[in-house]
Amino acid sequence: MLSQLLAMTMFAIVGAVTPGPVNLIATSTAINQGLRTALLYVAGASVAYALVVFLCGFLMHSIALALPKLQFMMQIIGSLFILYLAYKIFSAPLSSLHTREKPLVGFWSGAFTQLINPKAWLVAMSGISLYVIGTSDEVQLLVVFTTISLAACLTGVGIWALLGRVLTHHLQDSTKQLVFNKVMAGLLAVSVSMIWL
Repeated sequence: MLSQLLAMTMFAIVGAVTPGPVNLIATSTAINQGLRTALLYVAGASVAYALVVFLCGFLMHSIALALPKLQFMMQIIGSLFILYLAYKIFSAPLSSLHTREKPLVGFWSGAFTQLINPKAWLVAMSGISLYVIGTSDEVQLLVVFTTISLAACLTGVGIWALLGRVLTHHLQDSTKQLVFNKVMAGLLAVSVSMIWL
């Protein structure tokens, strides 16, 4: 059982820490909105990911049948939302890094971004099929894997938010901040193409 827990943990951490739209937005949010707003975003994304894992465990058969339709719909919605966030980051005003009037993202934005993130669903389904489906105690392992996935997502996306917090000190100059925002917006826009490949 210990080796299975370690395998689940490693799988979940790798899935959570690898670059993707959710992680890029966490970094950008920490820089442009502050660590508190970024951590709300991280919490929303993590809770939503745990929900995705849990739903996948109970609905794996149905999701597998509907995947072509579901994946296409998620790709369209996700692409539009991520492009919208990229635009908001690209056009963010160059005021003080700590005094924005209206947060760009928060808990609900993190949750929504994660729920429409095809990577989240595919990683969750992969993990469920590897560690839960076909075992003697699927319900217990689903709860364990969901809990591990929540902790891994909080850690993985949280690391990206902390990276943004560290970069804040280097981006006090408005020119550097402008360049960073443009680069992050560009990376988000490019990440949309990865959803379609």
